[in-house]
Amino acid sequence: MPVYHLSTRIKSNVPPSYLLYDLYIYRMDSNRNKYALVNVKQQPFLENYETQRHITENIDEPLSTIYIMEVTLYRKTLLNTLCVSPTPFTRMYTLEEFVSGKAWSQVKRENPCYYESTGTMKPVSEGGETKIIKISTPERPFIAKKYPIGSPGDPFEKNLIEQQINNRFNHVNFPTQSGASVCGPAAFFYCLQKDRPDVYAQAARQLWRYGKTKIRELEILPSEGCRHPTGYFSGNISGLDWMTLAGLRDSENAVLSFDTLDSPFAGVTMWQTLSEWFEKAGYEKIFSNVGITYAGIQGIRDLNEYAQKGYKVVTLINDGLLGRSNSNLTVPTHWIVWDGPVTQEADGSVHLDLFSWGDVFDQIKNGKDIYFFINRFFGGMVFKPLK
Repeated sequence: MPVYHLSTRIKSNVPPSYLLYDLYIYRMDSNRNKYALVNVKQQPFLENYETQRHITENIDEPLSTIYIMEVTLYRKTLLNTLCVSPTPFTRMYTLEEFVSGKAWSQVKRENPCYYESTGTMKPVSEGGETKIIKISTPERPFIAKKYPIGSPGDPFEKNLIEQQINNRFNHVNFPTQSGASVCGPAAFFYCLQKDRPDVYAQAARQLWRYGKTKIRELEILPSEGCRHPTGYFSGNISGLDWMTLAGLRDSENAVLSFDTLDSPFAGVTMWQTLSEWFEKAGYEKIFSNVGITYAGIQGIRDLNEYAQKGYKVVTLINDGLLGRSNSNLTVPTHWIVWDGPVTQEADGSVHLDLFSWGDVFDQIKNGKDIYFFINRFFGGMVFKPLK
């Protein structure tokens, strides 16, 4: 198994010899257990503000594996060493980016930064002096038009978003699109939240802070309209789910903009697009029988085999299959994620634990048989869990 030398770099106007860093590079599994590659304290920088190239132990993981990086900075003075970033800077990169020296951004504020003002003040004995220091702060990327910053009900308020992210990280709840037509993004982020809660949380934080994020090769870059949506959030989709679900869907729309809470047509997701999201994020697709025609009983049997082995099974249905829908149609309208195989009772009724609309339980309409199921079932895609 190979070993690697990992590094990152910072931005600063202070000579690098005056600075030190803590560097923690790790990933989590689905149970939130941490696996560290690097964990060093108060190390010196190189002359170009790059960290040391820290050697790992033997690693048996693909270079595409996503890791979280935490950096804490220190400033050395004549008498002591001061921590100048009490909250660690966090960002995610692939193992390949760390190995190749690309685990940093061309955009200054997207790196660990430390700057000091320069100049000498006149002493009081010489009349003193007042200097004005201007510190610029970029505008928050997501601002709802009806809820400006500081107003009650602001869905993107920092503490509210952080609470929502922490709940998702701890699996307290799951993506909920409410009335927005973003079931495809909800299915994707549900799987990501279950497999890599650290990546889910980091992606959400980067969206809030920068208005964009990248999960391996999947770039989420919502438009100006999506970042400043119209409509009323009260009782509708949360700020977190708007950033992630609507943000992902809007990133794919070349014509329709997802810029208002009641724009259902902009949210329709085709299976080719949904598969691409999964695969760009690092999921491996191993089976597909999805289409615009019914997949039949054999289609259920095929997917059941994968569900029983713990694979991610994402299927396309008509929402009338589910108890909370009143639809009488039999056309494909909705994406769900299986939480086990389809089963059938002695009386013929069909059951399936599944994720949809923020909940995970048996949501199939009570007492419906297999024929009711297959007339609203259009197959699905199977992915290996993300590690």
